[in-house]
Amino acid sequence: RQNRNAMELAKFLERHPKVSQVYYPGLKSNSQHLLCAKQFQGFSGMLAFEVSGGWDAAKKVMENLKTILFTVSLGDISSLVSHPASTSHVYLSQEEKDKIGVTDGLLRLSVGIEYIEDLKTDLKLALNKI
Repeated sequence: RQNRNAMELAKFLERHPKVSQVYYPGLKSNSQHLLCAKQFQGFSGMLAFEVSGGWDAAKKVMENLKTILFTVSLGDISSLVSHPASTSHVYLSQEEKDKIGVTDGLLRLSVGIEYIEDLKTDLKLALNKI
C-alpha cells in the first residue's frame, strides 16, 4: 500500500502547477527509472518534491498540511514531511547544498498507508495556499 500511495502521490505532484520537480524512482521521468525497475520490486514510500517559491512556499505547504505531519526524521506507517534545508542539511554551507540539490523549496515525503484520497487532498489544499 505504501508503494502504491507513493506512486500515486508522485504522479499527482508531477502534474501540480506549483510543483517544479518530483524525485521518485517509479516515475518514468526519473533518470534512474529503468535501472530501478530492474532492481526493485516496488519503488518505496520515499519521494521528494520541489515547490515553486523556495522557503516561503515550502513553509506554507508544511504549515497547511493536516494529515501529513512535519518531522525531522522519516519512516513510519504515517505520512511524514521534512524540509532538508532546515533540518538534516542545515549545517551545510549554501555552496554544499547547491552542489547536492538541497534547495529551500525541497520537501521530503515519507508516504504512509493512509487512504490515498486523504493524502492527495491534504497536499492539494496545502499547495493551493502558496
